[in-house]
Amino acid sequence: APCPQWPYCRKRCCYCNFNTYVVPAADEAAVRACLVREAQTLLRLSQVHSITSVFFGGGTPSLASPDTVAAVLEAVAGAAHLPAGAEVTLEANPSSASTSRFAGFRAAGVNRLSIGVQSLDDAELRMLGREHTAAEARQAVEAARGLFPGRTSIDLLFGLPGQSRDAWAQQLEAALRLCDDHISLYQLTLERGTALAAQVRDGALPAPSQDLLADMYETSRNVLVASGFRHYEVSNFARKGALSTHNLSYWRADEYIGVGPGAHGRFILRGEGGCSREARVQTLEPVTWMREVQSQGHGTRSRVVLNPLEQLEELLTLGLRTDEGIAHERWEHFSPQLSLRDVFGEPGEARALQQEGWLVLDSGGLRCTWAGLAVLDSLLPDLLWQLQRV
Repeated sequence: APCPQWPYCRKRCCYCNFNTYVVPAADEAAVRACLVREAQTLLRLSQVHSITSVFFGGGTPSLASPDTVAAVLEAVAGAAHLPAGAEVTLEANPSSASTSRFAGFRAAGVNRLSIGVQSLDDAELRMLGREHTAAEARQAVEAARGLFPGRTSIDLLFGLPGQSRDAWAQQLEAALRLCDDHISLYQLTLERGTALAAQVRDGALPAPSQDLLADMYETSRNVLVASGFRHYEVSNFARKGALSTHNLSYWRADEYIGVGPGAHGRFILRGEGGCSREARVQTLEPVTWMREVQSQGHGTRSRVVLNPLEQLEELLTLGLRTDEGIAHERWEHFSPQLSLRDVFGEPGEARALQQEGWLVLDSGGLRCTWAGLAVLDSLLPDLLWQLQRV
């Protein structure tokens, strides 16, 4: 699953600490050539045969032209088998959205859009530093649904400073009237170094309580499940089978290839005779990254071979985020000697968590209950400790 990153934005949002850059005018032809070359190099190194999904993330990839998207997809298809039905997602901002632009992306090979709505309230959007209004967000989603019916996802943030439970419930209702068949809900995290975190720290904005956040999350789940959505991952809801193939590949610990400034990847370098999974991170700064790609074919800044324990820790941490959890066969792929039951079926932390109703270990595998999913971060340290001991 290749993940090309477009690192540029028109402006930085007040809550964002991603690897994004605001520049007067990016040299798109140069960035495109480097994305193409790096994709070709890394796919060759991985010797992957078939692609299940491609995800254009950012930054703001909807600022890139459809030509750039088409060129990257052409490079991917030239280096590996890209089936006609493979999921190709592009993240889009309402501020860089129009029906003609979306049609251009569709013609380039995109078949799924993920739209960063974030809020349907103008005052909240201003606080977040978003460029678009609620009306523009609605227009973008409607335009996307016209071109990508059943394959348009929206992102929303909750737990904003000063946001009440009732205001959030009203937004959810508005989102349900607007949305297609996939919604991602993210609790706002106040990242150090961001403008929003500084305002909360200085007392200019109130931080929501943990109880309120838990209440908002539970409300969200109840409302969406009642509307036919499956809560298939901590932050993600889908109905009519519209799950994100690409994101599922992360949570199932499949291989993926990060292309572009700051992109992350996890894959085996079969092209170099490797048999171990590597964690790779590409150079963050775009100009430096381009220089490295031009000179050596890729801009990988760090490479770490993951040992068996580290791979199982990732599988556990990611797999338990989903409603399906970790299947026995998936675990055995990474741990042929020690089964899930060997590790978590014995007396210890996992058994205690099962007895308390947070966790299930049965013939299907290991997974959280709905109550456990809501407090997953507090369960993981005990489970990782038990895994490390074994």
